[in-house]
Amino acid sequence: MPRPLAGPTVGSRRPRGDPVEQLAQTQQGTPPLTPDEISRLQEEVRELARERNAVILAHNYQRPEVQDVADHVGDSLQLARTAAASRADVIAFCGVHFMAETASILCPDRTVLLPDLAAGCTLADSIVADQLRHWKSRHPGAIAVSYVNTTAEVKAESDYCCTSSNAVGVVGHVRRQHGDDAEILFGPDMFLGAWVERRTGRKMRVWAGACHVHAGIRGSDIDAARAAHPRADLLIHPECGCTPGVVERIESGEIDPERVQVLSTGGMLRYAELCAPGGEVIVATETGMLYPLRKAAPDVAFVPANEAAVCQYMKKITLPKLRDALRDLSPEVKVEPELAERARLPIERMLAID
Repeated sequence: MPRPLAGPTVGSRRPRGDPVEQLAQTQQGTPPLTPDEISRLQEEVRELARERNAVILAHNYQRPEVQDVADHVGDSLQLARTAAASRADVIAFCGVHFMAETASILCPDRTVLLPDLAAGCTLADSIVADQLRHWKSRHPGAIAVSYVNTTAEVKAESDYCCTSSNAVGVVGHVRRQHGDDAEILFGPDMFLGAWVERRTGRKMRVWAGACHVHAGIRGSDIDAARAAHPRADLLIHPECGCTPGVVERIESGEIDPERVQVLSTGGMLRYAELCAPGGEVIVATETGMLYPLRKAAPDVAFVPANEAAVCQYMKKITLPKLRDALRDLSPEVKVEPELAERARLPIERMLAID
């Protein structure tokens, strides 16, 4: 392993940026970087990545300046596929802990860095392996499908993993492989589980977990946003607390289904790339998603359903921390080999399903 490299520290900072980014920074207690600092740090990060033969992966919810320096930006499924296909010696994961764990599981011979080990996930914390084992013991023969937003220990107890972009496809695959009446334990996100049940027309046993940020986007937020932007289309992440109510209103005819899309963050980006200029779109997900959407369709007005929907854990990754991680090759996320072997199978089953 190469020796850690020396590097400069960050200089003075002063606030800048749009209100959503200011909110994210304020919640972290860290003033935003100046444009000059951002440019200098990005140059350092790119140079270190070249020296380390590192690939930088960033989730769509990351800070704009981190997304801009990444080699690949995407949703959980896209980044898992990219990590698995990468031949870099080092994977610098700008996301949260379970994402870096997934990369370590798929790439056991690589160094996987997470610039801040405190970048956790309340959804992943909503179920632990002992709880899943107990749940399975009460339903012998059931197929356990776990959202990728879970720990390695939970994945190791699962039969399949899924993401928000392929959950419907994974559950459909399970039913084709195991019979239409197969009992499925789906967790931990109850809103995603409810969405999958509606899409497939089949009941599952769904764990009562949730992402604290997405659960906080309520139907009242959607009503207020639609009142302020009556001509806007609506994009909703299926983890959102508003999703069941919006779907019910679509089914009752109160909301035009042509104006609403329930999508993963990757799906939202594909939607933006096809948007006609001059439109308005309300976005119900973590506010970091606004940045890549606006980059993809600068002539479309993307507005947040709830400006307070900021994940403090996603925003823990900063350019200085990324620079330091590449310089020091630390903090590293490494899943123990026996655990990684058991967790790899449900992930690979997910990746094999189109």
